[in-house]
Amino acid sequence: MRSFTRASTLDPVPGDIVALLRRIDMAAGAEARYLDQLPQLLGALQEQARIESVTASSAIEGVHVAKVRVPNLVSGNPQRIRDRSEAEFAGYSAALDYLNQQGPGDLAVGLVLHLHRLLFAFTDGRGGQFKVDDNLVIDRHPDGSTSTRFAPVGWQETPFYVDELVARTNTALRDNETHPLLVIAVFVLDLLCIHPFADGNGRVARLVTTHLLQRAGYGVGRYVSVEQLIYETKDEYYRSLEASTKGWFDDGQHAAWPWASYLLGRLDAAYTRFGTRVAAGTGGGTKQDRVRDFVLLHAPTPFTIADIRRTVPGISDNTIRLVLSELRNEGLIANDGTGRSASWHRVGA
Repeated sequence: MRSFTRASTLDPVPGDIVALLRRIDMAAGAEARYLDQLPQLLGALQEQARIESVTASSAIEGVHVAKVRVPNLVSGNPQRIRDRSEAEFAGYSAALDYLNQQGPGDLAVGLVLHLHRLLFAFTDGRGGQFKVDDNLVIDRHPDGSTSTRFAPVGWQETPFYVDELVARTNTALRDNETHPLLVIAVFVLDLLCIHPFADGNGRVARLVTTHLLQRAGYGVGRYVSVEQLIYETKDEYYRSLEASTKGWFDDGQHAAWPWASYLLGRLDAAYTRFGTRVAAGTGGGTKQDRVRDFVLLHAPTPFTIADIRRTVPGISDNTIRLVLSELRNEGLIANDGTGRSASWHRVGA
């Protein structure tokens, strides 16, 4: 809400942000070409991104489940949920599925509450209700100590603040005077500063981000998990939020740019990853050829089997391991470590 009450919050736009916006808009234009041409590949990417999004967004908040349990929990009708973590994991899946099944209409307070209700649908928590006590945003440090980052909006003021934020966001998106991605970025920042729920604020913010991106025409999150990209850079995620939060409670005397730059950077990375996955999925040759091409031409350094699995869908881990073994024997790659933590790098890269 407060990011919309001061004109200087988003004006002038720094040059590096302008460059990011241009690059994202060009990539979003190219995205539309694939929708009718590659339905089978996009379907595989969408299911993969869905599972990654549920897993990563939950993990950011310390919610982890055994890998073997994931298929049941994201099935849409999970059976025999064993504990709180599995309940919240299944809830995030239900909320994300709800968004993917809906048309990208206007943002509404009711939608925010409904996503929260779905998030905790399999728990005995109070999903779908604003907080009824004041809360604090606490940082937990490696040595076990804690510190208070900020005290959010009080519980009695929360309904007004959220209503005002939603109204201002919809107005800004309709007026089209500010780039929609900047509007989305400051909406998320303000929502997290309001911190309207006793639990689940970060996850609800990421779900609403997905909704707003789709509404604005940026559909890459259906095929590449933006939540996964956030999880991979979660330290930077928290640093950028902290930097943009400073001054928010002093009549909006804050800088939105650290957070906006971070969020746009993740969206830019999502379009880059999308292009790589489409290239890998449409390349000629056998499944082994596609894995080989990705490893030698596109893989980051270092890379893992999970990177290959995400980028070249529909290929078994056994096939991936076979190709990696062949490339290692040819002296083209080398492995670092063993077991689940093993990574690989191209020789000479």
